[in-house]
Amino acid sequence: MTAPPLPMRDGVAASYLWLPQGQWPDMLAFLVERYPQISATQWLDRMARGEVVDGDGQVLLPGSACRRGMRIFYYRELERETPIPFQEQILFEDEHLLVVDKPHFLPMTPGGRFVQETLLTRLKKKLDCADLTPVHRLDRETAGVVIFSRRPSSRGAYQTLFQRREIHKVYEALAPRLHGHDFPFTYRSRMVDGDKFFLMREEAGEPNSETIIDIIEERGELALYRLQPHTGRKHQLRVHLAALGIPIVNDAFYPVALPCKQDDMSQPLQLMARAISFVDPLSGEQRQFDSRRNL
Repeated sequence: MTAPPLPMRDGVAASYLWLPQGQWPDMLAFLVERYPQISATQWLDRMARGEVVDGDGQVLLPGSACRRGMRIFYYRELERETPIPFQEQILFEDEHLLVVDKPHFLPMTPGGRFVQETLLTRLKKKLDCADLTPVHRLDRETAGVVIFSRRPSSRGAYQTLFQRREIHKVYEALAPRLHGHDFPFTYRSRMVDGDKFFLMREEAGEPNSETIIDIIEERGELALYRLQPHTGRKHQLRVHLAALGIPIVNDAFYPVALPCKQDDMSQPLQLMARAISFVDPLSGEQRQFDSRRNL
């Protein structure tokens, strides 16, 4: 695997893009058009620092020619980033895997308003491991167990476990009490993309999502549920409980998408990845990792 022309900086790998078909007088004009939220002055500063390069590592200047198909590397920079005042915990690590207990509100990877305040960046800086990559994802709002690969050579073996659904995942959620059902029971539905890009919805048709729902304990008008997804649709557990009339406590998306709370972290979504278990594809050992957090 060829190393990227810009090294990891402060825990963040360089971003890149392929230059599309089009007509631009020079590189600065292309970048300003492509990223209107970044000013020409900011691009000039980055170029002066040698932090915009092509796939061969050649520094790109404001007047550099644009060639369709060329690869452009640069660092994402944010003027202001909201600190996430919650800490991750490392549950396990060896030469191949890193298992982490993620807090609520911490994004998995850089994107949007967050670069430094993400789980991947924090871990890369803490462990000085440029090859660290998540094997699966948790929503920013969800806490709990998540697995990272430390080595490209063994990454595929662990990713295959998820693709073949050979990973057993257990979640917990706090939601209103559900009446009229015997526990445990299986809920199935057909889930598709919603009208808004970040939402999912159910529709009639062949089910493509399945969750086993059980109750752990009652807490007044609420209950703590054990959820075991047999499929991995986006927002599956949130959609399923909302469809049953028991939306997860503090869910700002389902059943109705509420206005963005921005930096308000006072009401975490009461959903957690409690445990992950699987047979290790390298050693054949049965592994299980459990969150130390509680709802």
